Amino acid sequence: MEYKYTVLTNTTIGAFMSQLDGNIVLIALPTITRTLHASAFEALWVLMGYILMTAVLLLLFGRLADMYGKVRLYNLGFLIFTIGSGLCSLATTGTILVFFRLVQGVGAALIWANNAAILTDAFPPNERGRAIGVNLVAGISGSVIGLILGGVLTVALGWQSIFWINLPIGAFATFWAYKKLRELGTVKHERIDLPGNLLFAGGLSVFLIGLTLGALTGYTLLDIGLMIVGLISLAGFGYVELRVPTPLMDLNLFKIRPFTAGILSNFLASISRSGISLVLTIFFQGALLYDALTAGILLIPFAVAFVTVGPLSGFLSDKYGARGFTTGGLLISSAALFGFAIVPGEASYPILALLMVVSGIGGGMFVAPNISSIMNATPVTRRGVASGISATLVTTGALLSLSVAFVVLATSIPLNVLQAVFAGETPMGSTASNNIALFVGPMHTTFLIMGIMSLVAVIPSALRGQKFAGVPESQAVNAEPIG
Repeated sequence: MEYKYTVLTNTTIGAFMSQLDGNIVLIALPTITRTLHASAFEALWVLMGYILMTAVLLLLFGRLADMYGKVRLYNLGFLIFTIGSGLCSLATTGTILVFFRLVQGVGAALIWANNAAILTDAFPPNERGRAIGVNLVAGISGSVIGLILGGVLTVALGWQSIFWINLPIGAFATFWAYKKLRELGTVKHERIDLPGNLLFAGGLSVFLIGLTLGALTGYTLLDIGLMIVGLISLAGFGYVELRVPTPLMDLNLFKIRPFTAGILSNFLASISRSGISLVLTIFFQGALLYDALTAGILLIPFAVAFVTVGPLSGFLSDKYGARGFTTGGLLISSAALFGFAIVPGEASYPILALLMVVSGIGGGMFVAPNISSIMNATPVTRRGVASGISATLVTTGALLSLSVAFVVLATSIPLNVLQAVFAGETPMGSTASNNIALFVGPMHTTFLIMGIMSLVAVIPSALRGQKFAGVPESQAVNAEPIG
């Protein structure tokens, strides 16, 4: 096999596995909560811990890859991810599972940070877009398959099996990557922005812990203190990044108007989109008491619409510009989210499916043209950094989305009912119909907040400019969009 196709196949497995793991765990979450007797807080962090590690480590691992070799760190990522998967299947408490998910997240961050860069090194410029497109489709397909596979495995073999599935695939991919992949890019020796890394990772982690824990405790002084310390640390991160010679996040890129517009709209869209699956999963399994397989099947319309529209939107935006597709997609997503915010709890499934399809169409219209717009606005020599910033803020947006959804639920539903809903059970003295009545109000509030975020994202999207003129790299920071 020609080397570039070996790279494509291996990195596609990496993209598929890392995205599969998000939805496969989401669908199994109520079963995990019930079996391990985990608290609602622990259940949330089974999801969020994995995403948090990718958010805080992507930029660092991207820089380390430039210094020590992309393939070396990529291979290490596969190994850590596979070991982490095995450890997750052995967890006996919610806390232990959260810790092992953090380990798994380290491996995923190493894979994500180097996937696109390894592809770029292996493929000529005229084939890179197609190769990266295959990776993106594989990742999205992984998220779709995860909905079904997670339900099938959980119902048939127990929740541990959702982690077993990673072991043979991960072991094969680790061995294959070690044997076949080779370093093609140059290795640069730069200083690590240690203060920036610590401030960003610590600040985001502490803020989210305070935010989600406070929802259960009524926001004590400790919870509020954690949130304040987190925000101060994140502000300190911004201060440091403006002053160090080799920043973790190159803030000079934000001088490029289309880049800033794309990044900001992407961040807000991620907040509006990422909590949808969590809220609907808890609703289907906790309020309606469906099993994991049924819940996974019921969530498919969103993912299928997203996968179907995404590639077409990306292709058309190359011809007609990104702004119309990104802005239109956000408006469509907003309409769907506002629809979820008013739909009655006893609404039939076809209505919910229609709203999921509309939401998926909007998301699919937005993502590919927006990524293209960001990359086209960025100088070639800084596209790796731009990609890292974009991925970091998208995952940060996902964390905030999950946190907001949890906070609304936890502050609106009695704790015993919340715990039961997360575990897919009917609490003592309650009925499924009571669960629905209790859940609908917070669900409407959550979707209303997400709809507002999506609507706010329309503003930077519309201001990005229609097309971006090709300019010399030296002038790109001061370039303005056309149209």
